[in-house]
Amino acid sequence: MSIVGIVANPASGKDIRRLVAHGSVFDNNEKSNILQRILLALDALGVDQVCIMPDYYGLGEQALEGLKLSLKATILDMPTLGSEADSTAAGERFQELGAGSLIVLGGDGTNRAVAKGCGAIPMVSISTGTNNVFSNMIEGTVAGMAAGLIARGLVDVRQVTYPAKRMDVYVNGEWVDMALVDVVGCSDLWIGSRAIWHPDHIKEMVLAQARPGSIGISAIGASLQPVDVQDRHGLYVAVGQGLTRVLAPIAPGLVTKVDIREVRTLEIGAEIVLSPDTHTIALDGERSIEIYPDQTASIRLTDQGPRVAIVQHCIAAATKNGVFQTNRA
Repeated sequence: MSIVGIVANPASGKDIRRLVAHGSVFDNNEKSNILQRILLALDALGVDQVCIMPDYYGLGEQALEGLKLSLKATILDMPTLGSEADSTAAGERFQELGAGSLIVLGGDGTNRAVAKGCGAIPMVSISTGTNNVFSNMIEGTVAGMAAGLIARGLVDVRQVTYPAKRMDVYVNGEWVDMALVDVVGCSDLWIGSRAIWHPDHIKEMVLAQARPGSIGISAIGASLQPVDVQDRHGLYVAVGQGLTRVLAPIAPGLVTKVDIREVRTLEIGAEIVLSPDTHTIALDGERSIEIYPDQTASIRLTDQGPRVAIVQHCIAAATKNGVFQTNRA
């Protein structure tokens, strides 16, 4: 049986960067509309079952209302907390159900939360957040087609996906969390509003990717030394007085100058011990961990991230295999 899991975060695209920068609000009605287009595409591809993570807004229920589908569509029966823990728990449930692919509607934070629970299930990520470095700006219909092709085994997963990098965070040698795009050591004493938008608060960063055209903290790295998602290395950047200053878009509408003290490439397996001046750590754009004076934090770059679908490769492979063609003769 082919099963596709869906995680749609109603809170994505609504953080404080709407006030301190110029981020637009991603309306939940539009998220429901995207879900409808995804469901219709999955149905057209012949997927047997779709399971949707429950949420406080009822995005899944709203999307299913009035739709006539041949596939079985259900809302996961699971407790919810209204936090990122729901996305992680949903990822774990999809593993238990044997889902063949997983669609995520959200930004980098949502994808990070899902990746902590989904294991090796191939992910198709649609941008509906503030920082959308890990996810893609892609039409829901096409994303649904790609997820359906993978779930049904109509394309070779090894050819249309890649293993993402991830950064594991350790405090006093104990694993505490992970990130997919950037880990930032900040001078802020407490987590506060979570989102980062002031470069003066940034001490250093470890980047799994730094692609030109991205927005957010990884854009600083992209202005120095671009790193692609499939490159077998990452980047370490220390912020402070030095010989280099870059101009980077660190938030929507916020293009600012950042002084750079040090830049170096990190190979897979390399570990960086953060400066003692680091008091909080941001994961994929949001402060998440507080570091106390008796603690030491380190970051290790690995190749153990989730498997990520390249939507265009999925469609191209299916076309080459004749999936979309019917011989009427």
